[in-house]
Amino acid sequence: MSPKLTFHSHGTTTTTTLLFVVSIFLISWLFTLRRRRRSNTRRLPPGPAKLPIIGNLHQLGKSPHISLQKLSMDHGPLMYLQLGCSPTLVISSADAARDVFKSHDIAFSGRPALYALKRLSYGLVDIAVAPYGEHWRQIRKMCMLELLSVKRVNSFWREREEVVVRVIDSIATRCHSPDPIDLSAAMLTLTIDVTCRIAFGKKYGHSDVGGGPFHRILEETQTFLGGFCTADFFPRLAWVHNFTGFQAQLDRNFGELDAFYESVIEEHVRGGRPESGDRDLVDVLIRLQKDPIDGMVMSSPSHAKAILTDVFIGGSDTSSAALVWTMTELMKNPASMKKAQDEVRKAVQKNKHRVDETDLQQLHYLKLVIKESLRLHPPVPLLVPRETIEDCNIRGYDIPAKTRVFVNARAIGRDPKYWKDPDEFRPERFDDDDVRMIDFRGQDFQLVPFGMGRRGCPGINFAYVTIELTLANLLHRFDWALPEGMRAEDVDMQDRFGMTMHKKIPLCLVAVDVLGK
Repeated sequence: MSPKLTFHSHGTTTTTTLLFVVSIFLISWLFTLRRRRRSNTRRLPPGPAKLPIIGNLHQLGKSPHISLQKLSMDHGPLMYLQLGCSPTLVISSADAARDVFKSHDIAFSGRPALYALKRLSYGLVDIAVAPYGEHWRQIRKMCMLELLSVKRVNSFWREREEVVVRVIDSIATRCHSPDPIDLSAAMLTLTIDVTCRIAFGKKYGHSDVGGGPFHRILEETQTFLGGFCTADFFPRLAWVHNFTGFQAQLDRNFGELDAFYESVIEEHVRGGRPESGDRDLVDVLIRLQKDPIDGMVMSSPSHAKAILTDVFIGGSDTSSAALVWTMTELMKNPASMKKAQDEVRKAVQKNKHRVDETDLQQLHYLKLVIKESLRLHPPVPLLVPRETIEDCNIRGYDIPAKTRVFVNARAIGRDPKYWKDPDEFRPERFDDDDVRMIDFRGQDFQLVPFGMGRRGCPGINFAYVTIELTLANLLHRFDWALPEGMRAEDVDMQDRFGMTMHKKIPLCLVAVDVLGK
């Protein structure tokens, strides 16, 4: 069940609502007076007119990434908003992102202490949301060297291939059923299982993962991480969450995650360290806690659990979303689907029933398909929010310290200055001379699905190889069709906004096993 802001009784509702309104009015009035005095001498970026108290909150809508993209068309790629008590900068073009992060990356390397994030990250000690500083530098260095390096990611090839084969075989057994396959659920099961095998050393069967408690915990956690609550915009009203049920649900979700991590860590400690080396990422974290290297110290178990949250939540959810959106685009574009399938089937030996990671280097067009899908559907459309740690000046505009920053990766990926027919799915565009060298790893500001600069996603290698291997096997083993009576133009493309942008309606397809034994 997704967290909802609910009150427990009619009397509580009336009293709390009254206190809530009065408190917001008083706090916002004082806050507005203070900010007005400061802003009189500053040249802020342009932005839409704001209402008293709430500022521009009413303009976010149900799909903030789309609403902000539309607002930026009127007010520019550097847009200044007031979201409750939070001054906010929205970056919506490649040129604006370049101006900000090429010269001012350090100034924009902070993270806002969002209410749910603070709880779920064990007090902001993980790599994703820790404040910029020495602790973050040490934890990032440790993750890049010990957990997420290319060498470490490649060392888990066997675990990835085993999970992918198991899920592909499971899909094959359902090919003779008249019911379409829920590919959205299957891909989430796959990415959770891959992440659990690599991070926790545990293989979870379909009864444990598919539609079970892991799906529920993951969905609830993503709802907390991707949504906003009262305290994020009006920090002094955090007490309201004790009356709405939000705090109780957040505590329950955190407790379930923590209990799971605790059981996994205890199991590893009891089992001892294997002579053959690290079995999984938990082994690595336990080793680093006992024997720190180069001054990289994890002083408490909470540090290890916070990093596991990054790996488990980030690795599972974003990869499954990317896979579903890619398959959705291929179903809407049959010519691209056929071209990708022909390439995969030609590259893989005819007597093989699966694609190995060694085959992936031959799949040029498949790489273009994934890149084009990430351009149109970045897994985290507004990236993880940043916060300025000092005053700075961008394009002649004054950006105060403690300004919340949203980078609209969806808008940047559809910037008409750099992308011809930006809303069209056309993987071949990446063979054109003007965009051939554009990478999605944050080096080129025209395409930033995983962020850029110091706070870019460190798990790109971890996610990408899972996406590529899974997609290659889906196209190699099966022909895919829409449910009876549905045409390509009928495929729904609405998204469900959150920290990760999932397809609103699950993708259900009919699979035909072309390599059936």
